[in-house]
Amino acid sequence: MEGMATGGNLCAVEKRGRVHVITLTGTGEHRLSPALLSAIRSAVAAARRASTGAASALVLAAEGKFFSNGYDLAWARAGPAPAPGHRVSAMRAALRGLVADLLALPVPTVAAVTGHAAGAGCALALAHDAVVMRASRGFLYMSEVDAGIKIASFVGELVRQKVPDAVARRDLVMKGDKMTAAEAVRRGIVDAAVDGGVEDVVAAAVAMAEELAGRGWDGENLAGIRKATWPGLWSKVNDCGGLSPARPRL
Repeated sequence: MEGMATGGNLCAVEKRGRVHVITLTGTGEHRLSPALLSAIRSAVAAARRASTGAASALVLAAEGKFFSNGYDLAWARAGPAPAPGHRVSAMRAALRGLVADLLALPVPTVAAVTGHAAGAGCALALAHDAVVMRASRGFLYMSEVDAGIKIASFVGELVRQKVPDAVARRDLVMKGDKMTAAEAVRRGIVDAAVDGGVEDVVAAAVAMAEELAGRGWDGENLAGIRKATWPGLWSKVNDCGGLSPARPRL
């Protein structure tokens, strides 16, 4: 196993076998500020470079009780008017770029939802090829309807494509249901509910990713299949210059 810190220690990257594991570090809520999103994008780009010519996969995980509690709204509100609107737009643009990166990535991706995934954090989890979730703690929660926040069109398309059941999608988005791992598996949103703690979830995600890496798929073809399978989503994010993280706008 080898590891490194990136993005001012906002996330860490390590290699477990053929799997690149990106971990959002610390015990906080992992709010998706431009700085954190830029750090994740840089880590994804580094994993892509390291994967050239070799079978591999990627896992995104987090420390603490949160996978991600969504956009950093406290940061958005901290600036003078009309800064809040501009800052939310900056976070949405950065998340669009990250979703584009994941769709264009030539390796399989697995989200290890180690804790609560709310709002944009839930969307980030769903942007992966597969999702494993901690059974005993955490929920998927599209919080926008409760928080009075608009859902960006690319997030709406992401949820539409990744939550194909109309009733499940309504309950998640229009009712703001907080779905446990067992419920999310039953509704076909999550691939597996994992007993135990954070490291057990990460280990399960790494095992799934290692199995996918072992298939030896052609990476560019894999990325092309993603784009062809979810063309509506790709059309909404593909102008973000995938895998070229922008500097955070403060």
